[in-house]
Amino acid sequence: MSSTIDAAKRKADSASLAAQDVAANASAAVQQVKDDPSKATQNFLHTPFMRSALPFINGGLAGMVATTVIQPIDMIKVRLQLAGEGVKTGPKPTPITVTREIIAAGKVMDLYTGLSAGLLRQAVYTTARLGLFDTFMGQLKTRAEAKGNKIGFGERATAGLSAGGLAAMIGNPADLALIRMQSDGLKPKDKRANYRGVGDALARIAKTEGVGALWSGAYPTIVRAMALNFGQLAFFSEAKSQLKDTSLGPRAQTLTASAIAGFFASFFSLPFDFVKTRLQKQSKGPDGKLPYKGMIDCFGKVIKDEGPLRFYRGFSTYYVRIAPHAMVTLIVADYLGFLTK
Repeated sequence: MSSTIDAAKRKADSASLAAQDVAANASAAVQQVKDDPSKATQNFLHTPFMRSALPFINGGLAGMVATTVIQPIDMIKVRLQLAGEGVKTGPKPTPITVTREIIAAGKVMDLYTGLSAGLLRQAVYTTARLGLFDTFMGQLKTRAEAKGNKIGFGERATAGLSAGGLAAMIGNPADLALIRMQSDGLKPKDKRANYRGVGDALARIAKTEGVGALWSGAYPTIVRAMALNFGQLAFFSEAKSQLKDTSLGPRAQTLTASAIAGFFASFFSLPFDFVKTRLQKQSKGPDGKLPYKGMIDCFGKVIKDEGPLRFYRGFSTYYVRIAPHAMVTLIVADYLGFLTK
C-alpha cells in the first residue's frame, strides 16, 4: 500500500515539475516576443508545421490578390465564350463590345460579378495547386539530390500536372458557382437566379440540382487545370532555371519567366476552358435534357455547329486574363516565399 502511495507521490511531483517547466518556457516565450518580435516571428515560421503550411498559405494569398486584379477580364472572357452558342455564323463579339454591353446594362461594378466565388475558388484551388506543387517539387528535389542528379523538365511537368488535377477536383464547386454567377446576366430577367453571393449560389444549386451538380464539368475542369498548370508551373520553373545564369536581375527573371508561363498556359488550356464554361453554364431545356452529355459530346457539337476555331475565340482576352494572373500570382508567391524564408 505504501509503495502505491509513494509511486503516486512521485508521479505527482514529476507532473508538478513538468507544469513548472511549461510555465517557465511560456514566460520565456512571452518575454522573447516582447524583447524581439521579429526573431519570435522567425522562430514560429520555422516550426515544422509552418514550413509545411506556408506554401499553401502563400499560394492562396497570391491567387486571391491576382483574382481581385483580373476579375473584370475573366468576366469578359466568360461572356465571349458563351456568345453565339450553337451558331456558326452571326455577329462576332469583341472584348470591347462585351465590355460596352455590360456597362450599358448596369454599372461598371458589374464587371466584378462573381468576385466572392472567384476569391473562394482561389482560396481553395490556388492554395492547393501551389502548395501541392511546392510540396511535390521539394520531394522530387530531395530524391534527385540523393541520386546526385538535378530536377529536369519531366519532373517539373509531372509535379504541375498532378498538382493541377488534384486542386481542380477540390475547387470545382467554387468554379461552378463563379460561372453560374457570371453567366446569369445573359438570361432573360424572369429566368435569372440573381444569386446574392457564392454561399447562396452553392446552396441553391445543391438544393435544386443535387450536391453532385456542384461537380458538373469536373472532368474538363481537371483536364484544363492539368494543361494550365503544365504550361504555367512547369514552364515557369523551367524558364527561371534557364534564366538563372543570364544578366537579368532576380525580379526581371521572375517577370520574364511568368510571361512565358502565361503564354503556354493559355495555349494549352483554352480549348478545355471553353468546354468547361459551356458545361458548367448549361441548364435543362423545355424537353428536360441538357445541351451536352459531357466533355467529348461538347467538343463534337462545337466543332460541328460552330467550327474548330471557336475553341480559340477570345484567345487574346484569355491570354490577357491568364498571363497577368499568372504573373501576379507567381510574383506575389515568390515575394511571400522570400519574406517567410
